[in-house]
Amino acid sequence: MRFSDMWTVMWKEMKGIQRYKGSRTKSLLGLAIPMAMLGIYLPLQIGRALVEGPWSLLIAVFIPMMMVGMTIPESFAGERERHTLETLLASPLTDRAILFGKVAVSVGYSWGITMMLLLVSLVMVNIIHWDGQVLFYTPIMTLANVALSLLLAILVAGIGVLKSLRAATVQDAQQSLMTATLFPLVLLQMIPLLLLNVVPDGRALLIKLVEAANPTQIILIAMTVFVVSDLGLLMTAVTRFQRARLILD
Repeated sequence: MRFSDMWTVMWKEMKGIQRYKGSRTKSLLGLAIPMAMLGIYLPLQIGRALVEGPWSLLIAVFIPMMMVGMTIPESFAGERERHTLETLLASPLTDRAILFGKVAVSVGYSWGITMMLLLVSLVMVNIIHWDGQVLFYTPIMTLANVALSLLLAILVAGIGVLKSLRAATVQDAQQSLMTATLFPLVLLQMIPLLLLNVVPDGRALLIKLVEAANPTQIILIAMTVFVVSDLGLLMTAVTRFQRARLILD
């Protein structure tokens, strides 16, 4: 893969964000409330606990999911809707440059906004609870926020680009991506509910599991799972990126 080709695709995608900023502005306005809730309201409500506990993970998890979910469905489905896909595929750009260039812009865009919101939250906590000392996230939470948000953005982008490759419209790609990403979250929410309502002594078991949990180990395990999943999805996307089939579709 020639990095000059990849940069060409990234430049095109970044110009596309500016060109279609009207529709994207509407989407961003729809995200303004949850972003304000996580970046401003959450620090106001929980204060120092945001930097001393795991609360900042809410920002590191949900913002990449929302932002990538907004941008990656347009990667190929948007080209198909605008009737520019054939022109792109007929260019001398390499397959991997096209694929990874589009993924890189979506991931970088969402990850950058996530880092910005984490910084805004940190500043808010310091302003509200200023006592002469600057508050920072704990080292393990700093690692979790930076690494997990990036890995999660790549994960969602990998799923999204697979959906976008075959979707007829951006809306179809967005709906498929939403289903694929929200379903695991629903299952995770069901686990404590089942423990509390179905399993005998479930409440005591849940409390025991929470108390025995090692945050560092959990974060490292999650990072490992994300790395393996990201590589698998990107390799699958490379395999499924077939110019002839995309043009016929």
